[in-house]
Amino acid sequence: MTDLVTLASPDLTVTVSPLGAELQSVTDAQGRDWLWDGDERWWSGRAPILFPTVGMLTDGIARFGGREFAMAKHGFARKTPFKVIKVLADSVTFRLEDSAESRAIYPFAFRLDVTHRLDGAVLETVATVTNRGDEAMPAGFGYHPALRWPLPGTGGNSRSQHLIRFDAEEPEPIRGVTPDGLIGAPKPTPIGGDELLLRDSLFAHDALVLDRPNSRGLWYGVPEHPGVRVDFAGLNFLGIWMKPGAGYLCIEPWASHADDEGFHGEFADKPGVVTLAPGEAHDFAMAMTFGVPF
Repeated sequence: MTDLVTLASPDLTVTVSPLGAELQSVTDAQGRDWLWDGDERWWSGRAPILFPTVGMLTDGIARFGGREFAMAKHGFARKTPFKVIKVLADSVTFRLEDSAESRAIYPFAFRLDVTHRLDGAVLETVATVTNRGDEAMPAGFGYHPALRWPLPGTGGNSRSQHLIRFDAEEPEPIRGVTPDGLIGAPKPTPIGGDELLLRDSLFAHDALVLDRPNSRGLWYGVPEHPGVRVDFAGLNFLGIWMKPGAGYLCIEPWASHADDEGFHGEFADKPGVVTLAPGEAHDFAMAMTFGVPF
C-alpha cells in the first residue's frame, strides 16, 4: 500500500496519498472525518485531481493538432503515482511529469505540481501546470472532492436539511449530463436565489453543471451547524454530483468541463482549456474551510 503523508494543524489532521496526490481524510480535533471514505460499493474516489481533462470526451477522443488520442474520463493523473517533492508539518508538494506512457495519451512535455497546505481549519490546494516542451500545450483541470452527506457535527439532522448556499444568486440555467457523460442542453436551475436544497433526486441523471456561475465560493451544510466553506476563485465552472443513496456530495470546481454534446473539435477549443506557451505555468487553486457555521 502506498505510504500516506500526514499534515497537521491545531484544527485538522489531513492524510494524502502519492497516488494521484489525492486527499484521503480530513479529520477535525474531535476525530470526525469530513471527507468521503472511498467505499467501493458506491464510489472509490475521495478527492481525485482531474488532469489533463475533466469529464468525458466525445467518443473518448482528444484531438491535438488534428491527431487523435484516446483519453479516459477525467484524464490520467488521478491514477498515476506522483513523486513527493517536499514535506513540512503543514504542507506537502507532489509532482507528476510526462513519460512515454503519458505522451502516448497526451503528447506534451508537462509538469504538474500539487501542493496541499493547512492553515488552522483551512485546507488549500494549489495545482501548477507547467509546459516543459517547445510547442503550445492545451490543458484542462478540475477538482473533485467528496464531502460526507450528512456532514459530521450536524446534530443528527437528516440529509434533507443540508443545503448549498452560494455567495451570489444563481438564476442561470444549469447543464445536465447525457448518458454518454457529455454536457447536455441547458435546463431550468433547481437553485432558488442563492440556495440549493439538497435531495437525492437532483442527481438521478448524474451531475448538475453550472457553466455560468456568478459565485466563486459557497457554504455546504445545515444552517446554524458546522459546515464547509469552499472557495474557488479562478475556476469558472462547478459540478455537483453524488450517486443517489450514497453518503457523499462532490462539490467540484473546474477550469474546464466535459465535451459539449456534439463537439468534435480540437481539445484546445474546449471551454476553459488553458493553452500554455513553452515554459509557461498556470495555477489552479481551491480552498476548503471545515467546521464553520453559516
